[in-house]
Amino acid sequence: MKKIKCISLLVIIVLSGSASKAQFSGLKDKLLKVGTAQGAKALGVDKFLKQPAAITTSFEDVDRTGEKMPDFNANAKFQPLYLLPKNPDGGFVLCEGFYEMTNKSYCLKAGTFAPSKGDGYMFAPVLGAKEEVVVSVLKSAEKHPDVEQHDIQALLWAIIARTKFSDFNGTIKLTAVKLLTPKQLTQLEGGALGVLPFDVMEKAKDQLPSGIKAVFEAENNIRQLVASGNYTYADMEKYAIIAGMATPRADVPSGIWTKHPDGYYVRYFPSGYAITKVQVYVPKELVADGTKLIYDAAGDIACPANTGSQRLAQTNEPLNANYSAKLVTVCNPK
Repeated sequence: MKKIKCISLLVIIVLSGSASKAQFSGLKDKLLKVGTAQGAKALGVDKFLKQPAAITTSFEDVDRTGEKMPDFNANAKFQPLYLLPKNPDGGFVLCEGFYEMTNKSYCLKAGTFAPSKGDGYMFAPVLGAKEEVVVSVLKSAEKHPDVEQHDIQALLWAIIARTKFSDFNGTIKLTAVKLLTPKQLTQLEGGALGVLPFDVMEKAKDQLPSGIKAVFEAENNIRQLVASGNYTYADMEKYAIIAGMATPRADVPSGIWTKHPDGYYVRYFPSGYAITKVQVYVPKELVADGTKLIYDAAGDIACPANTGSQRLAQTNEPLNANYSAKLVTVCNPK
């Protein structure tokens, strides 16, 4: 008991005094690791591994009812989605017809393969303990074009890796403060993990299947980078993105259409993890009675059929938009 009390007291002293931070920075890191190790061992590694993931969306969350194969309306001509009217929250008000947009997208699963040719992606909602924070980052980013996409991606990797906000350092911390409210920042403490010591990591990996093991290890490496404050985007990317490609599933081909819960159809064509072309089809009968439909990509995930590939968060931010173009369809949303 005396030893534990001494450790607790030292942690308080190191963390509380701004003047002593530089002097005791190495000691602080060691003590935090000790605290994490004790916490993991106290829970038991099996229970520690069952802590909820930040984002849980998987292909099991895809509703395949009403799906259409890639040749559905194969001769359709698509208009720019970004030319549709926008509602106050930033989503696009849908009109009948076919629309497309190449937009910014973000990887939401570290330790997985980047999208490759032939991968089938379908719509699923953002789900998980950090759902609200992740969607808030994407929505807030729309209002901050000055924040680089790489910085937003790094922040999202830190969040899905369940990094404590108190461990944030460097550019990631600045990005978080800019895009999130104080209340949302405090939410990053709940359900978060510290950097797991080597012995805890090794014991944990022994209990995990290979696919989950890679994700777990990648997330711990990301937490370690963020906490160190000494990292580049390339450092983080090498842990988040696995070299090579996952084997595509034959029953979910590239270009498959998902019937959205709101009745329209959507499909995805990723180019790496940072760019996705989205296509939307709105049947005439769906809006004939004046029903108002909103496409707000900030709550959407392009979910891969192959569990070894990356979930891709979508955005309302077009790339290389041509605002001088005109819609052919007369669009008069009510």
